[in-house]
Amino acid sequence: MTMLKDPSVKYRPFPQINLPERQWPGRTITKAPRWLSTDLRDGNQALIDPMGAEKKTRFFDLLVKVGLKEIEVGFPAAGATEFDFIRGLVDSGRIPDDVLVQVLTQSRQDLIERSFESLAGAKAAIVHLYNAVSPLWRQVVFGMEQHEIRAIAENGAKVLRDQAAKYPQTQWHFEYSPETFSTAELDFSLECCEAVMGILQPTPERPIIFNLPATVEAATPNIYADQIEYFCRNLPNRESAVISLHTHNDRGTGVAAAELGLMAGADRVEGCLFGNGERTGNCCLVTVGLNLYTQGVDPKLDFSDIDEVIQTVEYCNQLKVAERHPYGGELVFTAFSGSHQDAIKKGFTAQEQRNDELWAVPYLPIDPADLGRSYEAVIRVNSQSGKGGFAWVIEQDQGLKLPKRMQADFSRHVQELADELGRELQADDIWSVFQKVYRLGGPQRYQLIDWDEGRTADGTRLFSGKIGVDGQEQTVSGRGNGLISSVTATLKDSFGLDLQVRDYAEHSLGQSSEARAAAYVECLLPDGRVIWGVGIDEDVATASVRAVLSAANGV
Repeated sequence: MTMLKDPSVKYRPFPQINLPERQWPGRTITKAPRWLSTDLRDGNQALIDPMGAEKKTRFFDLLVKVGLKEIEVGFPAAGATEFDFIRGLVDSGRIPDDVLVQVLTQSRQDLIERSFESLAGAKAAIVHLYNAVSPLWRQVVFGMEQHEIRAIAENGAKVLRDQAAKYPQTQWHFEYSPETFSTAELDFSLECCEAVMGILQPTPERPIIFNLPATVEAATPNIYADQIEYFCRNLPNRESAVISLHTHNDRGTGVAAAELGLMAGADRVEGCLFGNGERTGNCCLVTVGLNLYTQGVDPKLDFSDIDEVIQTVEYCNQLKVAERHPYGGELVFTAFSGSHQDAIKKGFTAQEQRNDELWAVPYLPIDPADLGRSYEAVIRVNSQSGKGGFAWVIEQDQGLKLPKRMQADFSRHVQELADELGRELQADDIWSVFQKVYRLGGPQRYQLIDWDEGRTADGTRLFSGKIGVDGQEQTVSGRGNGLISSVTATLKDSFGLDLQVRDYAEHSLGQSSEARAAAYVECLLPDGRVIWGVGIDEDVATASVRAVLSAANGV
C-alpha cells in the first residue's frame, strides 16, 4: 500500500459552516475560562499501564496544587479500581471545598446509578452524561435513527434527575455531551441538548454544562469555532448553559481549536496537562493556560514550578514530556544557533536597562523565571553556536561579561573544541577553554608576587613590585600616565615586552562589598597580532595588573 496520487477518491474535505457575519475572528480572549482536567479519566484510559490508586492520588493532589477547580476523576462504572478511588476521595475528605469532582458515564441507567453511588456524600459534584450523535456513529456503530439517539439522551437525563433526588446532601451539577459533536449535524446536536435541558430545567444560577467535543479532530480549527458560535447563537436559554470545549489533537491543532472556540463564545476548556490522551492526545491545558499568560491574562493556573509538574506527570503517566513541548519541554527555552543566541543575549541586556517590567526578549515569548526555570539553560553551546552563546555561558556560569571584541576572539577557540568533540559543550568545557586561552591559573612565565603604586613629583604613576619570571623572583618598576601604562612600561623596560593597550574594561563579580573584580585588556603587538588578557582579584587594581600579565604570558 502506498499513498494515493489522488486522495480525493478516498477522502472528502470537511464542509464549511453556513455562518454569515461570524463574530469570533474579531474577538480577543480577555479572561481565563473555567478549566476541567480529564487527566484521571480521558488521559488515564489512554495509558499503556493505567494509573493505580497511588498514582491517581498523587496526580489529583498535583491538579489541586496548580489550581484546577474542576477535575474529572474517573469512570466509576468501568470497574472496581475506578469506583474505589473515587469513593476514597470522598470518604477521606481529600476533596477541597472549592473543587468540583466530576465523573463520566454513558447514558445507561445502571451505569448512571453506579456513578451516583461513587460520589454519594460529596459536598458537590458533576455527573457527566454522554452519547454519540454523529451520522457515522448512528449508522455504523449503533444502527439507529436520529429520534432513537435523542431518546437515549432524554432517558439518561431523566435518570440523572431522579438519582440526584435520592442524594440531596450533595449539590449536583450536570454535564451533557453530544459526543462526536464536531462531525455531527449542528441542528441535531442542538436538538439533543434542548431535549436534555427540557428535562433537567437548568437556570442561570444552576446552569447545565454542554460539552461540545471534537472527539476526533476532522477539520481546521476555524470550522470548529464556527460550530461553537453557531451552537451558542441558536441554543435557547443560552444563559442557563456553560459551553465546554473538549478538543482532540488528531490534526495537531487541538490547542488552536480550543482558543478559537473560546473566542466563539465557549466558557470552559477540558484537557490534560501536557496533552496526554488517546491517539494524538487531548488539548494541552499547560499550553492554553500559558498562552493566555503571555497575553497578559491571568490563567488562574499556577505553573511557577513547571519542572515539578513535569516530574509528577511523567511519573504518573509513564510518558515523557517531549523536549520541544511548548513551555514545558527541556529545550524550549534553549538556543543553539549563534544568531539566536546573540539576539537573546542582547535582549537580556536591554531588559536589564528597561524602566518597566514589560517582557521583550527575542525568541523568548515568556520569561523562563516565571516558570521556575533558570537562565543557565537558555543558551547552550554546540558546533552551531556563535560568540554570543559562548559569552552567555561564561557570564551565567562565572559572572564574566566579556567585551564584544573579546567574544569574537574567544569564540574561535570554543568553536575548535566543539568541532573536535562533535557534541554539546557544557559550562565546564567552556570554562576550561577560557582558563587555558587566557592563562588563568596554573604555572605561567610571568607571575605577580607583590606590587605597589606611587606617584612621582611630575604626576606620573610609578609601578613597583615583584614578578616571578620562570620561577625566579625579580624586582621591577616602571612609569606611566596611569596604572595600566606603568605596568606595560615595566614589562618593556624589564623584559623587552612591547604591549600597546588598545582597550580596557572592568566590572565587579557580584553585588556585595566583598565581590571580586574582573579586568580585560586588549593589546596590540609590534607584529600586528592582537592578544587579550584577563585578571580576576578581590581588588580591582590588582585585577588590572593581572590582566596585563595575562596578556604578557600569551606573547
